[in-house]
Amino acid sequence: MVSSPNELFNQPLAVINIGLKIFAEALQEQAVPCVHVDWRPPAGGDSNLLAILAKLNS
Repeated sequence: MVSSPNELFNQPLAVINIGLKIFAEALQEQAVPCVHVDWRPPAGGDSNLLAILAKLNS
C-alpha cells in the first residue's frame, strides 16, 4: 500500500491507455508496460444516432 504521493511516484509504472494509440506507442517506446484499448464513442458521437440506440436499448 502506498502511504504518500512521493512513494507512489517511486513505484514501477504500468498503463492502460484508452483512446489515442499514439499515447500507448510513446509509452511502449520508453519501455513502459502499456495496454491499449481501442475505444471510440458509440455511434461516432452522433447525437441523433445515440438517441436511436438509446430507444433500442430501452
